[in-house]
Amino acid sequence: MPSVNIHSILQAILETIEPKDLSDEAVKKLGVLFSEQLLLAALDLIDRDCVTQHISPWGRSHFSVLGMTGPYTVFPSLYQSCSIPFYCTCPAFAYSVLISQSQITCKHILAVLIARPLSKCVVREMNKEEVVTLLARQMSDI
Repeated sequence: MPSVNIHSILQAILETIEPKDLSDEAVKKLGVLFSEQLLLAALDLIDRDCVTQHISPWGRSHFSVLGMTGPYTVFPSLYQSCSIPFYCTCPAFAYSVLISQSQITCKHILAVLIARPLSKCVVREMNKEEVVTLLARQMSDI
C-alpha cells in the first residue's frame, strides 16, 4: 500500500484557498487533517493580525507570529528533501511535532500557511538596520 504524504495533501488543500475567501469546504478539509482546537487557534491568530511577513530590502521574506509569550519565527517552506517541510521556534512545535510526533504542525505554522493564500499577513518592509537588529535578537535567543 503506498504511503500517503500528509504534507502533499495539506499543500493541495491550501492551493484551493482564494485570496480573502476561506470557504467552508476548505475549512472542512483542513478539519480532517487538524484538530478543531488547532485549526480554530490558527484562525484566531489570523483574525487578530498576529501573522507578520517581514520583507527585507533585497526582497526575501520571513514570517513571525505573535504567540502567548512573544513572537515566534516561522519557516513555512524548508527544502523539499526535509521530512518536515516547515519549522517554528515555539515550544509546542519542538515537543508536539519533533519530540512526541503527536501533531503535524503547530498553530503558528498553520496560521502562516492559511494566511498567505488569503493575503491576510501583516506586511512589514524592513530596512537594513532592522534586519541586523532582528538577526542579532534571534542569535541571542539561541
